[in-house]
Amino acid sequence: MVCFSLYTASRATTQAYRRLLAPWGLTYPQYLVLVQLWTRGAQSVRDLGTALSLDSGTLSPLLTRLERSGIIARTRAEADGRVVTVRLTERGDRLRDDMADVPAQLFACMSLSMDSARALLDSLHALTESVQASSTR
Repeated sequence: MVCFSLYTASRATTQAYRRLLAPWGLTYPQYLVLVQLWTRGAQSVRDLGTALSLDSGTLSPLLTRLERSGIIARTRAEADGRVVTVRLTERGDRLRDDMADVPAQLFACMSLSMDSARALLDSLHALTESVQASSTR
């Protein structure tokens, strides 16, 4: 079954990330937030949730833990207090260099060639788009 294979691959990948991120005491979802902020800079909580497909019930506690760790800071917009912006702190910026090897380590765990990785990504994106499109019908 395709769905079971996807589930198993997802679990194995998450477990690999758990091992790789353990030295920093970070979870995989926290790492995803960091990657998003490293690549796109400060952004609203809403935009961050949309980019990562995380609802506020999942994202808010995750951001609270990152903020308590001194990795991110949240500020309310002066013009509209409902808008909260998330940005990296100096510590969060430094983690980018400290964790620079994590993607290569994960890639090595997967034993994929660059061509195979691209083909897999293309297939997964197409599958995701197809399933999302069918759920709106």
